[in-house]
Amino acid sequence: MGILSGLSSPADLKDLKLGQLEELAEEIRQLLVEKVSATGGHLGPNLGVVELTIALHKIFTSPHDPIIFDTSHQSYVHKILTGRAGEFDTLRQKGGISGYTARGESEHDWTESSHASAALSVADGMAKAFELSGLDRQVVAVVGDGALTGGMCWEALNNIASGHDRNVVIVVNDNGRSYSPTIGGFADNLARLRMERSYDEIMEHGKKTLKSMGWVGERTFEALASFKEGVKSQIIPTEMFPELGMKYVGPVKGHDLKSLLHALDYARSYEGPIIVHAITEKGHGYAPAVNDVADQMHATGIIDPLTGEALSQAKPDWTSVFTSSILDAAERREDIVAITAAMAGPTGLAPFAEAYPERFFDVGIAEQHAVTSAAGLALAGKHPVVAIYSTFLNRAFDQMLMDVALLGLPVTFVLDRSGVTGPDGASHNGVWDMALTSIVPGIRVAAPRDGAQLAELFDDCLDVTDGPSVIRYPKGALPEEIPALMQLGDGVDILRYSDAATEGLDVLLVAVGSFAGVALGVADALEAQGINVTVVDPRWIVPVAGSLIGLADDHDLVVVIEDGIIRGGIGSLISEALSAAEVDTPLRRLGFPSMFPMHSSRGELLAEVGLDHDGILASIEGWLEGLLADDDNS
Repeated sequence: MGILSGLSSPADLKDLKLGQLEELAEEIRQLLVEKVSATGGHLGPNLGVVELTIALHKIFTSPHDPIIFDTSHQSYVHKILTGRAGEFDTLRQKGGISGYTARGESEHDWTESSHASAALSVADGMAKAFELSGLDRQVVAVVGDGALTGGMCWEALNNIASGHDRNVVIVVNDNGRSYSPTIGGFADNLARLRMERSYDEIMEHGKKTLKSMGWVGERTFEALASFKEGVKSQIIPTEMFPELGMKYVGPVKGHDLKSLLHALDYARSYEGPIIVHAITEKGHGYAPAVNDVADQMHATGIIDPLTGEALSQAKPDWTSVFTSSILDAAERREDIVAITAAMAGPTGLAPFAEAYPERFFDVGIAEQHAVTSAAGLALAGKHPVVAIYSTFLNRAFDQMLMDVALLGLPVTFVLDRSGVTGPDGASHNGVWDMALTSIVPGIRVAAPRDGAQLAELFDDCLDVTDGPSVIRYPKGALPEEIPALMQLGDGVDILRYSDAATEGLDVLLVAVGSFAGVALGVADALEAQGINVTVVDPRWIVPVAGSLIGLADDHDLVVVIEDGIIRGGIGSLISEALSAAEVDTPLRRLGFPSMFPMHSSRGELLAEVGLDHDGILASIEGWLEGLLADDDNS
């Protein structure tokens, strides 16, 4: 493929002329559309950074000069330029390349987490280490305007600015978007910068003129600088970064290689921290992405590369049920408000925002603020619904614990993408939420098995008034609804009960959430072997229902199947409850091991750790053999 076919490392860019680099950019765009349309992935963000990434690798010398990508979902071009273009058929597939930077793939990849707002802190630490070691190396951090809404970025900027002699280059990839349009005052400032390129020089001249007039001019300048609302912050945008003590360059046209090369070359030679502000367009060069108003193809499934249309029919999914449920609740109750952290579309809140704009709050990529702001809403009489991905709750655990639970506030957390999510890789899997939430005093956690239970349990969460409630569900299509044979007084559903084998062992299967279906299939196989099986769905997994204790006492073996880490999970809670009640029925736990799940399909990951039908059945059969052997020996 032309120039691209001759590249094996970033070093090959050094001798290319401007025209060749521009030709390379077009070849990379074609490759991205061709390959990502076949595998799915983050197409729009990567189309938006083609020129920027080429310029970075042209000017800086990776890996000698580390390039750190915040969130790193926009690192596909970086992967192509660092020798992985031939592996893009395997993108996000088991055994293939990750959709994020991955240290095991290349020496050019320095980080792995896909959580936002961390790159600047990493860059700060690396620059300090290089300085201590006496090494002359640049550190480059690429951060989006959306990630800059996160408080961690500003903590890092404060520290980076103090290192006047440390070489940190911060590249702000300003596309006006996170998942959806970037929210907040900082985004507004960047927008003004975008529109008023000459304003910096004008205001600097005005500043000097006023200050040359003595104390009258000084006071006049201070008044203008503080009068934000009256003058629409026209001084602050250009002073934002210099006031932190950092050189600011930009805005730079993010798809103009000549401008980018000039700005980055200047940044490379600058002594001290510097910010390069690049204006890019998400989805640039691919009309279906540019014209996708919702999120400019932030993330896609398998699509037609010519039209951008999905090649498979979308099935009803868990998120759509939540959308319907919160709309119904909002119609009944005026106290319901919704909060998202830049993910109104992915979490299903976009229809709510359209129907009730005054009751919807997008705080940007700022999960910590989202939760504590929800606490404030609850203190003032509202019932906030905080809808985020399970993995992003990790960022806001302290706020859930100290700002919500400690005060006993009615905040409902809706955790989409809980459990094993698959292709998005280690940091996007939601296998930690049950272990985290279960240690919060007074919390209630629900895990629905199907769409009907999701709707019912969400309404139940909204009725909780004395503390936080959580409802968690996985990514993907809805399973078939599973009716209960009966529901016990504390909400536990009996899905199956058998007592056919008078001499057989009695097994209690506790199926958490979406594992109800596979548990019933395993029960069929066990019953065929003459084993009595009871399958229950606790529905509310925290706190442990008292009826589970009684059921456990009536069986020979309890097996808990859960879609989360086994350590500290729901099986652990039930085990502790049995111990406290002095019920000595053996309990075995099936959950995700203490590891970071690598990218592959959900089914592949579950099979890999023994959480598919065959793996669960084999584990239970082994435990039953052990019990029978113990009986024979006694």
